[in-house]
Amino acid sequence: MNRIALITGATAGIGEATARLLGKNGYDLIITGRRKERLDRLKNELEEKTPTKVLPLTFDVRRRDEAEKALGSLPEKWQAIDVLVNNAGLAAGLSKLHEGDIDDWEQMIDTNVKGLLYVSRIILPGMVERRRGHVINISSTAGKEVYANGNVYCATKFAVDALNKAMRLELVDYGVKVTSVNPGFTETEFSLVRFKGDKEKAKQPYVGMEPLHAEDIAEVILFVLSRPDHVNINEIIVTPKAQANAFYIHREKEE
Repeated sequence: MNRIALITGATAGIGEATARLLGKNGYDLIITGRRKERLDRLKNELEEKTPTKVLPLTFDVRRRDEAEKALGSLPEKWQAIDVLVNNAGLAAGLSKLHEGDIDDWEQMIDTNVKGLLYVSRIILPGMVERRRGHVINISSTAGKEVYANGNVYCATKFAVDALNKAMRLELVDYGVKVTSVNPGFTETEFSLVRFKGDKEKAKQPYVGMEPLHAEDIAEVILFVLSRPDHVNINEIIVTPKAQANAFYIHREKEE
């Protein structure tokens, strides 16, 4: 019987790439997101090309009632979740704190922190009861160092870092593994969302350097999951070669 992995934010980027890779490597998948068409398309593709079974669930992790309804009434064969990938997250805006858009702040806090909490609160009791499982929290280098104009986004990822450490402490007696994966510059829809669909602005962070790709982080997640049972990777920071920390990037000058 295949292990079951639940991946939030699976409609694009790291979540989608992780679903594809885990599907090829013997996992059945619960994939969640807000865009039903994308989830259905991914389900059909994976079930056609891999041996995986896929359960798509359309809901917004920011909505506690939606999360509880979708995840609290899983079919029996999907209830014993082995892996939870808390991937759903976003950045909105890039402003100084005193000029920030409060709606952007609330969107980031509701998604990156509260959404992670809602999903974890529903799934963790089952892992504790079965005394097995693995939680992978997708954070960021922004959860390690603050950069200018990233204030609230960084704060939400610092919160994920703290929650990851709390989970590790509180779940260790139940045999549940916990890992934080902290990507640096990764070219997905992340920048497009941050700049509210402005494609030109979304390209700017990656000018003069090669960023990570979603598949790079998916491979890290698979590596973490494939360690022997006695091994727990507590956290891992992954950056492009050109990125030294959260804000220092070496950029090649155009000829």
